[in-house]
This record gives sequence, C-alpha cells and structure tokens, in this order.
Amino acid sequence: RPLERLVGAWSYLIQDPVLSKYISLALTASLLLNIFLLNVAKQPRQDHSMATAFSPAPATAAPAPSTTTVTTVVATTTKIAASQTQTSTVVAPVKIQPKQVQKVQSIPEPKAVESKMIIAEGEWSMVRPVEDCLAMVKTGDSSSVTDEELLMLVGSNKLPSYALEKSLGDMTRAVKIRRALISRASHTKTLETSLLPMHYYDYSKVMGQCCENVIGYMPLPVGVAGPFNVDGQVLYLPMATTEGCLVASTSRGCKAINAGGGATTVLLADGMTRGPCVEFPNVIEAGQCKHWLEGDGLEVMQAAFNSTTRFGRLRKLKVAVAGRLVYIRFSTTTGDAMGMNMISKGCERALEVLGEKFPNMAIISLSGNYCTDKKPAAINWIEGRGKSVVSEAVIPGKIVENVLKTTVNALVELNLDKNLIGSAMAGAMGGFNAHAANILTAVYLATGQDPAQNVESSNCITLMKAVNNGQDLLISCTMPSIEVGTLGGGTALPPQASMLDLLG
Repeated sequence: RPLERLVGAWSYLIQDPVLSKYISLALTASLLLNIFLLNVAKQPRQDHSMATAFSPAPATAAPAPSTTTVTTVVATTTKIAASQTQTSTVVAPVKIQPKQVQKVQSIPEPKAVESKMIIAEGEWSMVRPVEDCLAMVKTGDSSSVTDEELLMLVGSNKLPSYALEKSLGDMTRAVKIRRALISRASHTKTLETSLLPMHYYDYSKVMGQCCENVIGYMPLPVGVAGPFNVDGQVLYLPMATTEGCLVASTSRGCKAINAGGGATTVLLADGMTRGPCVEFPNVIEAGQCKHWLEGDGLEVMQAAFNSTTRFGRLRKLKVAVAGRLVYIRFSTTTGDAMGMNMISKGCERALEVLGEKFPNMAIISLSGNYCTDKKPAAINWIEGRGKSVVSEAVIPGKIVENVLKTTVNALVELNLDKNLIGSAMAGAMGGFNAHAANILTAVYLATGQDPAQNVESSNCITLMKAVNNGQDLLISCTMPSIEVGTLGGGTALPPQASMLDLLG
C-alpha cells in the first residue's frame, strides 16, 4: 500500500502550517520555471551557417572574373535551413538612366516688407505740427512723415483720404493709412488689425481702373474643373467660389461630356448694346426720328460712332417710342473687350450728330435701360446681348448611369418637369436651367469679368432629348447674352489675367 502511505503523508504535510507554506512556494517557482523554459523553446535556433553566410569575405580573396561564390540562406518563421554554398553567374543589374522632366515652378514667396519709418515705442507717438508735416508731403518728402502724422493730416482735412496713393507715392502705405483712419472712425474699430490682407499686391493695376478707396484685397479660393473637351480643344475651367461641391460637380459633368466626344459650340451673334433715351417736344418729331434712324440715318450714326474707336463698330439700331420718348438700342462689336466704356463714348458722339439733325431733341440719359445692363430684361433674352452661344453634347447611356448615377429617361423627364415647366410656372425669364449662374459667376470672378453681369449672362435654356433609339442623352444649352471680354476692367489684374492665360 505505498500509494495510501504517500497520500497519507501528503495530507499530513499540507496540514502542517509551516510546511504547507514551503510547498506552495516550491510549486510557484516550478510553474514560473516551466513558463520560462517554454518561451525559450519557442525561439528559432540560429545555425552557425547563418553567421558564415553574412560574414565578409577575407580581404585577400579575389573573385573570379565571371563567377563568384554565393551562400544561399533559406529562412522561415520557425527555422533556418542549413546553408549551402553554390557557384552561380552574377548578372549585373541594368542601371536606369535619369530622364529630363519639366520642373515644378511657382512664383517666389514674397519677402517681408521692412518699414523704414521711425515710430515711437508703445501705443503713443509724438507728432509734429500740421503745417510742417503738410509741407513735407507737398515737397515729396512724405517718407519723413510718420503714419500718425499722416493720420493727423487726413483728420484735419489737409490731405484727402481718396488721394493718399497720389500724395504718398507708396500705394501699400496709403492703404495702411486709410485702414487705420476708417478703423478709428468706426464703432467696431477692428479694420486696422483685421485679417483682410493688404501686403504683396500690385495696387498700380487697381488705381484708376478697378477700385477706389482701397483698404486691401479679398482672397477667394480658386479651383479648376476639367479637363473639358470643347470643339476638340481640352480646357481647364478656373472657378473662384466659396460654394462647396460646385467645382466637383462641374468636373463630373465635364467627365460625362468628354466620354461622349466633348461639346460642340456655335457663336450665333456678337453685339454689345447701349440704349440711350432722348425726348422730343411732340410725338410727330419722335416718330420722324424713329423713321430716319431705321432708314438713311443708320449710316450716319455708324460713321459718327465708328469715329470714336479703332475696335468698336456699330452694326444695327433698334428704336422704340413711348410717347415723346425715343429709346435707341445701339448694337456694336467691341473686339476683345467687353466694351461698355467704348460703346458709351461712341453713343455720346452719335447722339451729338443726331441732335444736329433734330435740334429740338433733348438727351435724357446715355443709358435709358433699353440696353439692358445688369437687370433682368426680355430684350436681352430675345434680341441677345454680348455673345449669343449655343452648345450641345451627346452623353452615352452607360456614362449617364455610371457617372451621373441616373438614367437617360429620368434626366429627360426631370429637365421637362423642372427646367421647363417649373420655370414657366414661376414666370422665369431666361431661367430655364438648373443653375447656370453658379458656374458662370465662378468663372467670371476667376477671370476678371464684371460679376454683376451674371444677371443677363446666365440667361440659359437647357434642353434634353433621348437619341439613338433612346439609349443616349442629347443635351443642349442656349445662352443669348453672355457678356465677356479679355481686355479692360478686372482682366488687367495679374491673378485674373493668369486665369485667362490658362484658358488660352
């Protein structure tokens, strides 16, 4: 009965308070030792050949011209096989020569402007008498006058704020002084230290052409939509906007149109307009003026108008009578410019000649709103103004489904119900489209056009039709009054001019 005696002895030992503690410690130590040994056993064993394989060759050993000794080591996550030495032919790797590519270029980062003005420390500065400061400005020594002294001159009406650029000769400093002047006169007093940027801008392109009383410039994010295949030419459309998803959705439309071969466009007409208003003492003379202008008077008006410009040409006149008032709509070509100033000068000369023919005529307004400029008007929708353009594209049905995530029939029905019937129910005039104004205005802002002219320029009717046995989508847009130019106005500003260069 050895087992019974062993069990009895064990029962006696574990009941002893001292021995039972030693037994527990021994068991714990044994358990920890077993865990350690198991972990060591799991580690992969490194063979001596591993070191041999990666050991450097002796300095005296020279390889043969065509062969060399290579030691192959086959390793896995659990073991490393014994290395074997074999002789193999070394194939020299083909060296890929670098090739020339165009460098990524950008304009250099602007350098900080160091002010040479001596300004007292702290929030306060000593100023000299007004007369002394004014004398220095008038003699062209404005650089010796501190900013605080200039503020004093403007505040005492000795120096007009609108003429700071001319008086100082430093346009950026003029903007700085004007900001401080306006800020301190306002109830918020925030403009002087606001985040509206003012440095690193060519204000010489602005003065006398784009803006007055300048206090800085407003940066706008500029995105690009495209590529866009138009008449076989690939374009990228610059768009300045703060409306999220506009550029992305435009790019998706470009992708769908490109898949069908691109868009085709036709220029239907080109004629910027100005509509003066004149008045006669009676309706008889008003009627006589209308008949003369629509007959022999056209050539006389053309000669007078064309004499004022090398680029503008008077093409036709449209005359309307309301009582004793006569409205004359001059339709002209203006070259590459949008041309409103050009037309106004020509109309003024033509009215002078018309006044010689009808001495009792009185000029009411050089622009009688018969143009019509920057206002909704049926005459622009019907007669056109600026560039009248029509475009079309065929989008394959598969592209409609995969890119536009819809079907040809669904788009055709949507266009009818929304763009045509819905717009008619709203009494729309030129608004038979989804959102032509969004894209047009973003392009206008990026390229220096007059954004206020989006009123008539976004006149657009969108038509859709299923073609090719209903498989594909034919879409067309007709825009009769797009007013654009590549010369004059905001197109002279360097950033906007660069976007026109992008378009070509």
